[in-house]
Amino acid sequence: MIYANLLHPPHPSQTARFAEGFGQRVLLTVDTEEEFDWNGPFRAEGYGLSHVRAISGFQEFCEGIGVSPVYLVDWPIANDPLAREIIGDAVRAGKAEVGVQLHPWVNPPHHEEVNTYNSFAGNLQEELEASKFRRLRDAIETGFGAAPRIYRAGRYGLGPHTARLLSENGIAIDSSVRARYDYSEGHGPDYSRHPVTPYWTDPERKLLELPLTTVFWGLLRRQGQRLFPLTAKFPLLGGLLSRLGLLERIGLTPEGVSEEEALRAIDIALDDELPVLVLSFHSPSLAAGLTPYVRSEEDLDALYDWLRTVFAYLGSRGVRPTTIEEIMLAVDA
Repeated sequence: MIYANLLHPPHPSQTARFAEGFGQRVLLTVDTEEEFDWNGPFRAEGYGLSHVRAISGFQEFCEGIGVSPVYLVDWPIANDPLAREIIGDAVRAGKAEVGVQLHPWVNPPHHEEVNTYNSFAGNLQEELEASKFRRLRDAIETGFGAAPRIYRAGRYGLGPHTARLLSENGIAIDSSVRARYDYSEGHGPDYSRHPVTPYWTDPERKLLELPLTTVFWGLLRRQGQRLFPLTAKFPLLGGLLSRLGLLERIGLTPEGVSEEEALRAIDIALDDELPVLVLSFHSPSLAAGLTPYVRSEEDLDALYDWLRTVFAYLGSRGVRPTTIEEIMLAVDA
């Protein structure tokens, strides 16, 4: 079997098609992880899990609006008894799904130096990346009673060997590509030339890539892939383009994106006939003071308002929530 290098943009012929009647859907993913200092160095220890109890209320909220979230679980969460109970109950009830999220700095075996470069799992030696992944995958299946079918690399850190690792360990969908973002200056991957539409990574159609949804908005949005990278070199240019309504990059996340921006992004994604919109945020944002995005109870209320507003708007546009199971049944395998 030929395994792709997921760091390389796909050919247009690899675009995935979905069954007639699938329409346009939305998938809510949660990077379910430990609490840490977002501005500090990476550490193998010293993290927190105080927000885990808040996942219960979030799950109830999702059930109330008819959404089945995908919890992308890392090592500390996979081994936390309360997380296993809350998420496991929802998974067993068919009201949530569980996947893999690899944070290598907190995931055994610990054979590497903990630093920024090695915080991207795809930068590790092939066997070490595989060993960490397999331990986590097995812990998730044991702890939550379900074999995970979806993967997201922590910090979106895919590597040249990740596709083979996922395919050989029962993963059907990768959702690590944050299209239109470039992390190469910090030793990470460059996804600035990757598409936002789902695509097959291999000729056998065994591994589907489901990129996180990010759109370019503005009068110059069709030139966004070429123009937006210039804003990293000339920061004032980015602000000017945004203020003039010429070009703006908007991701579908409640973290740092306003409701108004999100609704504009949804309109663009739907007009571009994107079959699956992928929303995401980090689980520590479910409690105040643990991420830069939710510093207060007012911020937390705003996060829930964002989700409520976005899903109501999607519903008004005929976009229904979906699941990993539904996607795998509808995609053109």
